[in-house]
Amino acid sequence: MLQPGDTIPDLTTPDQHDQSLPLRQRLGPNGAVIYFYPKDNTPGCSVEANDFQAASQSFAELGFTVIGISKDSVKSHVGFCTKYNLQLTLLSDTDGALCQAFGAWQEKKNYGKVYMGIVRSTFIVDGQGVVRKVYPSVKTTGHAAAVLTEVGRM
Repeated sequence: MLQPGDTIPDLTTPDQHDQSLPLRQRLGPNGAVIYFYPKDNTPGCSVEANDFQAASQSFAELGFTVIGISKDSVKSHVGFCTKYNLQLTLLSDTDGALCQAFGAWQEKKNYGKVYMGIVRSTFIVDGQGVVRKVYPSVKTTGHAAAVLTEVGRM
């Protein structure tokens, strides 16, 4: 998993509008909050997306964009955004390149079953693409507010 001081990869992947840009071109003037989540339209992921959406204006005022990343398709992201009126940027990492590069694609265990999946994690990145803070295993409740507090201190 990327750590503070590491530079984010500059991979290109489409957003929910099917627009592909290098990741670093999506950063706000002061940086971005990049969060990885397992799947659109699941309870925890919906809570997390709605919480980040509710705080998105505050992040923008601090010069940060909010970017969500999952392996869901562009079409899935469109439906997710429509259902919850999300204005966040959601990237479709169907080949898992960003998940792998950030270290969010890991072995998981659930009810004794071992499988590979996205570990819910968040990275605060500065305007030059350098990781400043990592949340490696996120619980959704209150997470967006905690990240906003941290960004406000930067």
